[in-house]
Amino acid sequence: MSTNKSKLYSIFTSKCPQCREGAFFENKFSFNVLKTTITKTHCPKCNLKYMREPSFFYGAMYVGYGLSVGLAIAIYVISTLFFGLTMRESLVAIAIGLFTLAPWTLRLSRVLWIHLFVSYQKDPNKRVK
Repeated sequence: MSTNKSKLYSIFTSKCPQCREGAFFENKFSFNVLKTTITKTHCPKCNLKYMREPSFFYGAMYVGYGLSVGLAIAIYVISTLFFGLTMRESLVAIAIGLFTLAPWTLRLSRVLWIHLFVSYQKDPNKRVK
């Protein structure tokens, strides 16, 4: 049982937003995009239903887009300021970086999306199923 109940900890470790203990994904992180984004149906600890409504996680695409744009800007700034790359070389670095980090951004966007809609419940008797 985890003793750290912070929101950032539960987001970056892919934990349930309600109890912050149960796992959110079926599999551990891998670079296989098909395996890494499989979400559990319910939290194993508090039984929270993760799929709030049909197509709930389509909204996570907007979060993923924002993460990807932020990463692209960061890679561009780092590649031009610190490594002195040209525009074309920076675009190649951005493409490689975004392709490599795609599984991470997919997982993080889903976790961030559900954390926007479900709040932490300290009392297990008041948890919404």
